[in-house]
Amino acid sequence: MKTLKEQTDAKIEKGRKAKPDFMQGVDDIMTKAKAFLQGSDALKVGQKAPSFELPNPEGKSISLESLLEKGPVVVTFYRGDWCPYCNLQLRALQLKLDDIHASGATLVAISPQVPDGSMTKNEISEMKFIVLSDQDAKVASQFGVSWEVPEFLIEHMQVDRQLDLEKINNGNGNILPIPATFILNSNGIVTWNYVNVDYRTRAEPDEIIKALKNIS
Repeated sequence: MKTLKEQTDAKIEKGRKAKPDFMQGVDDIMTKAKAFLQGSDALKVGQKAPSFELPNPEGKSISLESLLEKGPVVVTFYRGDWCPYCNLQLRALQLKLDDIHASGATLVAISPQVPDGSMTKNEISEMKFIVLSDQDAKVASQFGVSWEVPEFLIEHMQVDRQLDLEKINNGNGNILPIPATFILNSNGIVTWNYVNVDYRTRAEPDEIIKALKNIS
């Protein structure tokens, strides 16, 4: 089976052929973003994660503390179910979920979409890990991975994708999380992270599992 990187690389290449000007625009934005060290404020290995409490698909609040009581927690931030790269990532994680659980860890996926949007019966909500709604991207900000989306991408979402982020995220129309993954030990300390402002690139599930095995 292809790795997540191989799948995302293939999607990027498909996008370059279909919309070369748009993909070049994305490349330019990502180059500038990296030049400005977007994501440099993300939690580092050795730092303690901030506590949070967010709603699940049924509207029930789930706290980080309650999850840490069971063992390590893998926290991954994604943009929303409308993002094809997010869907690729979460499908890949679903396929490796047994291995994640075998390491004693819980997987939590967080996006800004509200429960009556991202949490309806769709592919992501049917997956067997915890999905939470960070409506205003406040938790993403506390983890240092919130990002004000450039106007170029906002216009693409509105015009080409017919996406209304203000509606999808219940008022939040331009702040999204940088796709990022953090592994927390049972004390809530970051033991591994992956942060990349280029939303087309994600943490490889096998690397996550390897890092989980290294937790003493």
